[in-house]
Amino acid sequence: MASGSDRNPIIIGGLPSQVPDFDPEETQEWLDSLDAAVDERGRERARYLMLRLIERAREKRVAVPEMRSSDYVNTIATKDEPFFPGNEEIERKVLNATRWNAAVMVSRAQRPGIGVGGHIATFASSASLYDVGFNHFFRGKDGGDGGDQIFFQGHASPGIYARAFLLDRLSEQQLDAFRQEKSKAPYGLSSYPHPRLMPDFWEFPTVSMGLGPLGAIFQARMNRYMEARGIADTSASHVWAFLGDGEMDEPESLGQLSIAAREGLDNLTFVVNCNLQRLDGPVRGNGKIIQELESQFRGAGWNVIKLVWDRSWDPLLAQDRDGVLVNKLNTTPDGQFQTYATETGAYIRDHFFGDDHRLRAMVEGMTDAQILHLGRGGHDHKKIFAAFSAAKAHTGQPTVILAQTVKGWTLGPNFEGRNATHQMKKLTVADLKGFRDRLHLPISDKELEDGAPPYYHPGRNSEEIQYMHDRRKGLGGYVPTRVVRAKPLQLPEEKTYASVKKGSGQQSIATTMAFVRLLKDLMRDKEIGKRFVLIAPDEYRTFGMDSFFPSAKIYNPLGQQYESVDRDLLLAYKESPTGQMLHDGISEAGCTASLIAAGSAYATHSEPLIPVYVFYSMFGFQRTGDQFWQMADQLARGFVLGATAGRTTLTGEGLQHADGHSQLLASTNPGCVAYDPAYGFEIAHIVKDGLRRMYGPDSEDVFYYLTVYNEPIQHPAEPADVDVEGILKGVHRFSRGTEGSIPAQILASGVAVPWALEAQRVLAAEWNVRADVWSATSWNELRREAVEVERHNLLHPEEEQRVPYVTRKLSGSEGPFVAVSDWMRSVPDQIARWVPGTYQSLGADGFGFADTRGAARRFFHIDAQSIVVAVLTELAREGKVDRSVLKQAIDRYQLLEVAAADPGAAGGDA
Repeated sequence: MASGSDRNPIIIGGLPSQVPDFDPEETQEWLDSLDAAVDERGRERARYLMLRLIERAREKRVAVPEMRSSDYVNTIATKDEPFFPGNEEIERKVLNATRWNAAVMVSRAQRPGIGVGGHIATFASSASLYDVGFNHFFRGKDGGDGGDQIFFQGHASPGIYARAFLLDRLSEQQLDAFRQEKSKAPYGLSSYPHPRLMPDFWEFPTVSMGLGPLGAIFQARMNRYMEARGIADTSASHVWAFLGDGEMDEPESLGQLSIAAREGLDNLTFVVNCNLQRLDGPVRGNGKIIQELESQFRGAGWNVIKLVWDRSWDPLLAQDRDGVLVNKLNTTPDGQFQTYATETGAYIRDHFFGDDHRLRAMVEGMTDAQILHLGRGGHDHKKIFAAFSAAKAHTGQPTVILAQTVKGWTLGPNFEGRNATHQMKKLTVADLKGFRDRLHLPISDKELEDGAPPYYHPGRNSEEIQYMHDRRKGLGGYVPTRVVRAKPLQLPEEKTYASVKKGSGQQSIATTMAFVRLLKDLMRDKEIGKRFVLIAPDEYRTFGMDSFFPSAKIYNPLGQQYESVDRDLLLAYKESPTGQMLHDGISEAGCTASLIAAGSAYATHSEPLIPVYVFYSMFGFQRTGDQFWQMADQLARGFVLGATAGRTTLTGEGLQHADGHSQLLASTNPGCVAYDPAYGFEIAHIVKDGLRRMYGPDSEDVFYYLTVYNEPIQHPAEPADVDVEGILKGVHRFSRGTEGSIPAQILASGVAVPWALEAQRVLAAEWNVRADVWSATSWNELRREAVEVERHNLLHPEEEQRVPYVTRKLSGSEGPFVAVSDWMRSVPDQIARWVPGTYQSLGADGFGFADTRGAARRFFHIDAQSIVVAVLTELAREGKVDRSVLKQAIDRYQLLEVAAADPGAAGGDA
């Protein structure tokens, strides 16, 4: 691997605009030589000489400006291609069988009564790219390590299944159950790479386009992080991401390229299948997507390998002495190349070669059929092998291979290169016969005409199948494969949680700080302390986590090559190659990708990591919600902290920071266990149980979301009769009403619990109401359990009907019930159906705004006085108090006057 300074140059190129010329005569000689080359040999020859000089300058490590793009030809010259070690004839037969089975599987899935869809054109274009990888590069896990990590393009999944079928990893029954996961269980195959649905097969979910490239970058980085910290030897692991050129339009696809270059991730290779088509049409009809991507990746600091043309172009390019062919390739737009893929050899002769006598002369000796078969580089095994080999050998930079292909390749004229090919799922009998003939498969016309087309298998003892097994054995086993070898962690002793359970005494602290205090104690644990991975988007100081800087340090593979401006401070910013904290900058997407890579390390590398990702709650599920679904699908585990939570605790920041809905968004994710704790002792029990559920002996594939606040409050010590079950299941009685004679119940969560306690006091002192206060630690978990109970009752009417936990917990407590939180009402309303009595909720519905905390809470009518009026209103509805008291209370507390509210603690600080 290249040294740190070589991998991370501060200046990549540039012209010496202010450097004095100490030898003008020598400079003039060089300029005169260039002028002579232009005058005597022409501009094309001069251009060639200049490019060779730049190439030699780089070989000599002379800093010269980077070129944004190069000619529209292969980066690797024919003379530089390595020997191809495989048997190309056998590999062609294997690939033909794979192509057939992939297409037939999707076509059979369209049979009458099924019609579940599927895509065949993407794999048809990328099949050779995968085949070379499977036969020569992709490392398996049989050696006990993590092997290679391969992000398969989602729409190519039929081809991966088809290859697994040839290797007896999947049966014909399973192929026929494609996209029928429940009706054909346990044989169903998921439509795309879904680890949650096929946890022994797929490793990485990729079909939400853009997340694959993002995830691959941070997986490669996580590999380096784990090795640097001595957690796992990942030195042999290489990350491959197979992507589409249309997919690169997603902002996530290109948004984090710089971090891969900055950290020199030469363990990462992107393979972009440039079939020039999106889902409905050309990617760049009037442009050239390969050239565009080349400039973007080069500018970001990546090594770029263009794989544009197959070997049939080599003789033509070899005779292109004046550059006319290269110029034609450079200037022909993608939309026209797409047309050439659908036309005849005669059309290509006339329209591509016909407008210049020198081009026409090049192909005079070629037949129209030979011209038609001038192919794309992404279909040539030898060219692909050369590109993959160069990528693996390159050091100091990540590599992208831009491979040109034809969408729908080999599927016949109705599919190849057509704009509609992505949506075409069924081959006619005529299509099948043509496809069979092109692949030279021994399948009779009768087999194609009678019923569903058959799968093809050359036989377990055939030369092709034995070759496939031998190649995989030599590379360490079959891929894709997901295995979990990690052992349960030895969890911390009870004393680890003692400090936070004591409360804060007379000190007021936010729940964010309560969590940080607990985290500090957990990181001291000799068994699991080193496994914590701290992640934050440039906000460690905001969340009070700068106290970790001196001990845990911030991970940077280059270390800290400067004197920190705050080096004399106790909590100075410190970077280290072995740092424990990941600082991904202002990038929630990057942080979430780090979270996923760390949270799935228990499977990827058999070494559990415990990620703790802390962020402004507004910018979590809202901004990167798709990635949290990716996290659930990848079976990743860890803790997600939505800090500065709630709609009114960060009021100084205004609307954009006022989160009143992330708990609701979290509730939609089946893999997320979400809590809204009020006090440190609740956090202690939740975190302890989370560690048990995610990393204990009977580990579960879930992740935890805790919303914590920046508002300082006094934290009570854990009650002697603490209701741990209630805390974990979602609700426990925190304070019984002891004064007043009219009963009522107040349910509150998070920062609203202190408001509820104040309302309890006022109700007793001024209205003779005896209210109990319940801490609803998880509205989401209460609803989830109740829904499951109702589902069971629906399907088992003959059994004794179960009762939801929330109903059982609140039964016997005389209502009415008033719920309040710093969230929109939809959050506490989740449990309304199962509350045993009159139920009313208060919430912060609408947009946030900048003001004092007190004013915001009065505006939304969720403060203590509003809770009092809400309780009285429900009591009046039940006839337990006179309705006349309602107007009295509203006037007494000036509920209609926002400015009349006590401003409360300062609310502008993050």
